[in-house]
Amino acid sequence: MRPLILGVLGCSLLLSAQAFYSASDDVVELNPSNFNREVIQSDSLWLVEFYAPWCGHCQSLTADWKKAATALKGVVKIGAVDADQHKSLGSQYGVRGFPTIKVFGANKNKPEEYQGGRSSQAIVDGAMNSLRSLVKDRLSGKSGSSGYKQSGGSGGGGGGSKMDVVELTDDNFDKLVLEGDDVWFVEFFAPWCGHCKNLEPEWAAAATAIKEQTKGKVRLGAVDATVHQAVSSRYGIRGFPTIKIFRKGEEPEDYQGGRSRADIVERALDLFSENAAPPEMVEILNEDVLKKTCEDSQLCIIAVLPHILDTGAAGRKSYLEVMVKMAEKYKKKMWGWMWTEAGAQMEMEAALGIGGFGYPAMAAINTRKMKFALLRGSFSDSGIHDFLRELSVGRGSTSTLGGGAMPKIQAVEPWDGEDGQLPVEEEYDLSDIDLDDFDKDEL
Repeated sequence: MRPLILGVLGCSLLLSAQAFYSASDDVVELNPSNFNREVIQSDSLWLVEFYAPWCGHCQSLTADWKKAATALKGVVKIGAVDADQHKSLGSQYGVRGFPTIKVFGANKNKPEEYQGGRSSQAIVDGAMNSLRSLVKDRLSGKSGSSGYKQSGGSGGGGGGSKMDVVELTDDNFDKLVLEGDDVWFVEFFAPWCGHCKNLEPEWAAAATAIKEQTKGKVRLGAVDATVHQAVSSRYGIRGFPTIKIFRKGEEPEDYQGGRSRADIVERALDLFSENAAPPEMVEILNEDVLKKTCEDSQLCIIAVLPHILDTGAAGRKSYLEVMVKMAEKYKKKMWGWMWTEAGAQMEMEAALGIGGFGYPAMAAINTRKMKFALLRGSFSDSGIHDFLRELSVGRGSTSTLGGGAMPKIQAVEPWDGEDGQLPVEEEYDLSDIDLDDFDKDEL
């Protein structure tokens, strides 16, 4: 038995010694630990050979593969995967025979089969043809999906941006998610997972919408569970995609909602509104205050309250309490809430046509479209609720802001919270006046 054992060991050592590629070659050795980082997250075009050390055709290809890698250095990336050792990586990409060569171009999650010859010249020619196609697609504005990349820019457009999805790793997960104050929705995915690919555009669109509507207080992240296995195993990830919600100081919870953008955004805003303070009730004191509050919000709700002499401090506070209550009810909308005293901002009242309805009055302004709507009902919980509910679902009558621009705002002193005081009239002492000096007809 001993010679047999030695023979088996000798065969094993021989195969180990026959590793096709080394650090001195221009071929990049790929494995499950570095594949996502090197290939999927790369902007480069990759040709990847999936081989088995015992495969005769693979052994014959080795010299030409190295030669092509050297010729394409700095232009196209050439990699190799020992698919006999890393069977999971081969199965992810449907490798059934050896050698299999795949082209990872614009859409890294859907590589193409290489159909060219196996000589170094044929490999170089095939790589350059694929590169030309990639560049042509980029010039025409086409782009493929290459997985989530590190967040670092702002998203734009209705579809959202992958840049708003934060790439989470074993190294940064604890600092960003567990130690931060934000609420996190984290997707654990695998690059080869079909359901993950279907979720990707929805996740990116939701990330952009949620970032805008919560001002970054709720964030969406993504973990490649095939690479960052430490954090994935910590949370018992067994299927893909798995989505978990993380709130500081609490155990993570499984996200059980729908996978559309609308579903994800709705759940995120619900979580945000549960813990968020109601919007601040801002008095319009100058133009900068109005501009900042309204430009940061989709809608700016402005109330024009009766003069302090008409209501006193108690009356004014009761109106403001109604507004605070409604601001709390609609806080997930991230609207701005402001008020001013009747007569303090006459140009604004004129632009909104408020004067004819009496006080208190209310308007909702969209400064991006320069449109506004007026409260026609009562200045009460129910009246304002009905008004805002119609606006939130896209109904209600709107008008263009007078002149198509925000009116001029006057600088005023803030209300001190006290009752108003009538102006002090000047007193006259009539004892020193000789009435005989006046014409009796004038008296």
